[in-house]
Amino acid sequence: MSRRTLQLPSWLPIDPYIMALIGTVVLAALLPASGTAAEVAGGASTGAVAFLFFLYGARLSTAEALDGLKHWRLHLTVLACTFVVFPLLGLASGGLVPFVLTPQLQSGFLFLCLVPSTIQSSIAFTSIARGNVPAAICAGSFSSIAGIFLTPLLAAALLGNSGGGFSADALLKIGVQLLLPFVAGQLLRRWIGGFLTRHKKILGYVDRGSILLVVYTAFSEGMVAGIWHQVTPARLGALLAAEAVLLALMLAVSWYGAKRLGFGREDRIAIQFAGSKKSLASGLPMASVLFGAQAGLAVLPLMLFHQMQLMVCAVIAKRRARDPQEAAPDSEVTRKPVAVG
Repeated sequence: MSRRTLQLPSWLPIDPYIMALIGTVVLAALLPASGTAAEVAGGASTGAVAFLFFLYGARLSTAEALDGLKHWRLHLTVLACTFVVFPLLGLASGGLVPFVLTPQLQSGFLFLCLVPSTIQSSIAFTSIARGNVPAAICAGSFSSIAGIFLTPLLAAALLGNSGGGFSADALLKIGVQLLLPFVAGQLLRRWIGGFLTRHKKILGYVDRGSILLVVYTAFSEGMVAGIWHQVTPARLGALLAAEAVLLALMLAVSWYGAKRLGFGREDRIAIQFAGSKKSLASGLPMASVLFGAQAGLAVLPLMLFHQMQLMVCAVIAKRRARDPQEAAPDSEVTRKPVAVG
């Protein structure tokens, strides 16, 4: 007799990494680092962030990035969604204070709108939906590079003192901790690129472990500072509702805006998935640098939005895969099968 097992719907991606993030937050709530332990965790977190961006730089193929520049209209469209439309909607969320969001949650909501797009999930969903995968690779990579410069500058301009006191020193710290390791990775890619490719799975765990350390440090600081007493279940529900509206707007703008600009179906898919999502991997390290002790509360909207975008985009990608093929204009880049890891 066959045994039945309980299975979750295929369209509902319960990411084990999200569960690990939740567990890390719980650990920080129960056993926050303080005193000497906090200093050690902070130093380890700083080193982990620098190493993370070193790996980003070492993995990005310079030749692939230069080749992707041929499709400049698509990349400019994605960058406009990420660093223009998103921030404008983030600024509009100021009207939700204080009735829907607290000032602190609204600052985190605005910061969410300033971080770059994702790379891995944009590629994966574009591939599932039968879109332009090479364009998604380049668009996500360009967004991550631009975010190293644009995110702290936009945060300094739009968040002001609510972001923990931005200054020239804070921007210099971003450059030293994020940009220099990224550039070093690019310079050393010639010698270590093959090693990283062969050990991609193991280094993926290093990536995620670094992020978990950053999360633990940020949320521990928040617990010690007592900022979590400011968040109630009602406020969290309101935050989720606001983020659902934000995601719906960006999915619509990126899809119909790309169609209005004359992009074919495959390009529109890449634009929608790269232009409507935000990177947890890039946003968390930046928040830890920019917000200091307030980073725990600042990254809460980003963590919630990250899981929401995975669930919603998984449904959209599978529906796009069933769409009938349409005659698309010749792309500005040569489309070829790309393996998604």
